[in-house]
Amino acid sequence: METFSSFFEAQSSPRTGWSYESLKNFRQISPSVQNHLKQVYLSLCCALIASAVGAYLHILWNIGGFLTTIGCIGSIIWLLSTPSYEEQKKVSLLMSAALFEGASIGPLIELGIEIDPSLVISAFVGCAVAFGCFSMAAMLARRREYLYFGGLLSSGLSLLFWLQFASSVFGGSAAIFKFELYFGLLLFVGYIVVDTQDIIEKAHYGDLDYVKHALTLFTDFAAVFVRILIIMIKNSEKKEKKKRRN
Repeated sequence: METFSSFFEAQSSPRTGWSYESLKNFRQISPSVQNHLKQVYLSLCCALIASAVGAYLHILWNIGGFLTTIGCIGSIIWLLSTPSYEEQKKVSLLMSAALFEGASIGPLIELGIEIDPSLVISAFVGCAVAFGCFSMAAMLARRREYLYFGGLLSSGLSLLFWLQFASSVFGGSAAIFKFELYFGLLLFVGYIVVDTQDIIEKAHYGDLDYVKHALTLFTDFAAVFVRILIIMIKNSEKKEKKKRRN
């Protein structure tokens, strides 16, 4: 399960910097930006559906693994290097990246279903509620002060990466894994707010690449979902052990 969380950090770690102009701009969201956000969230919903299909395909045919992980990373790199005017191509690459990502976390989802099918549903609903609340908080904020947390979150993400690297090389205890899990969840919840406001500010300055912005939010959503599901699986296993002892 450690590999799944590391995978999503690797995908989410290449963050773009926040410019001084974005930080000092406190304008309200314009109608054009609102329309852009609608496209972003519609693309995000489609990507989540594609990811669910990928997880289902893994459950049917056991396709998730190293190759799907490579396919997901390759699709993301290809998408980011594709010009904005090739819109259909970028949308197709986003859907393929989401499909591969769903297949890659398929083993984790399958484990959750084996323990208790309600765990997966509860994790998704919990993730969706948290994502929706923090996204709305970012969009309704009059000032763009949450962008200032970008540097702090990036530092935290770097710390998390080196902690996991050290754990994989030198070995890590259960306490370290638990810290990485909860600290990573906190980081990516923060990224939901910062990335949403960053997308708004970029749209104000004419960057209307909704596919790329949807990809950013999709990686945030996936990272939060994986951590919530792992936490719920761990808690369920602990409860089961207690029942057996009693």
